[in-house]
Amino acid sequence: MTATAPAPAPGDKADERLVKTSPLKKLMGRPELGSVVGAIAVFIFFSFIADSFLQASSLATVLYAASTLGIMAVPVALLMIGGEFDLSAGVLVTTSALVSSMFSYQMTANVWVGVGVSLLVTLAIGVFNGVMLTRTDPPSFIITLGTFLMLTGMNLGFTKMISGTVSTKSISDMEGFTSAKKIFAETITIGGVGFKVTILWWLALIVVATWILLRTRVGNWIFAVGGGEDAARAVGVPVAKTKIGLYMGVAFGAWISGQHLLFSYDTVQSGEGVGNELIYIVAAVIGGCLITGGYGSAVGAAVGALIFGMVSKGIVYAEWNSDWFKFFLGVMLLLATLLNHWVRKRAEATK
Repeated sequence: MTATAPAPAPGDKADERLVKTSPLKKLMGRPELGSVVGAIAVFIFFSFIADSFLQASSLATVLYAASTLGIMAVPVALLMIGGEFDLSAGVLVTTSALVSSMFSYQMTANVWVGVGVSLLVTLAIGVFNGVMLTRTDPPSFIITLGTFLMLTGMNLGFTKMISGTVSTKSISDMEGFTSAKKIFAETITIGGVGFKVTILWWLALIVVATWILLRTRVGNWIFAVGGGEDAARAVGVPVAKTKIGLYMGVAFGAWISGQHLLFSYDTVQSGEGVGNELIYIVAAVIGGCLITGGYGSAVGAAVGALIFGMVSKGIVYAEWNSDWFKFFLGVMLLLATLLNHWVRKRAEATK
């Protein structure tokens, strides 16, 4: 004789786990929805305003600008979902390039040796940020601001001490430069239009980051830590390891960006990168990440970077004064924040 589950009483609610969610509700709950709407609006706007915007060469330039930002915006978004910031991300890109260049030049080693040493140094700085955050009381804003100041001074100090100037020596004639340039700064021609290899790096990071967030246990840990550190620790989430890993992810993105910077120009200015960390954060916020953590997506950050690329190049193609770029970027940040807030409220109301 089999037991039959009692039917729910007329006034009882069905188990929310068994309730089917409509595609519209799922769409409204996506953190990148606001940024996608914004990207479409920006694309249509510049398509009408700038005659050359829709040319294949122009779109390739837009994608390149978006990719150089997006390579950093994606791991920064994951860090923000985990509830933290990294104000050293901009100068860390320059540090990565400087280490590769100066080590290769001073040691007269194959360029790839410098690239490898740069990876180790950059990841070590990421670990330093993560360990300092998890072992001490100050918030990530203070910890990474300190790292930002130290790296800014070290970049300038070591470069002047070793090279005698504020820029590195050229390494374009060194062994391994050509092969490294193909990996980090090559231009791939498709249909007569040149596309930078950074676009492929950017797309690869989007895929990997999205897979981590949505298909792995680590992704659950990231959302849990960002939603509430104490609650996450209470259910067994390795909070310290998760945060250290997120900072290492930002460092890895900085390494890729740094190598692209180096092999695009073969010399590096020690003062570059200052202020870029704010642009990475802006791209992530435009893409739907919350400042408070626990909410966002890698795809949204990528769309935020795409909006940045369209605006930065669209202004040029429209022959506007580029001095107004930061103004438009600030307007987009405010509008995206308000739109994302409205979308999230609507999504919560329909649950």
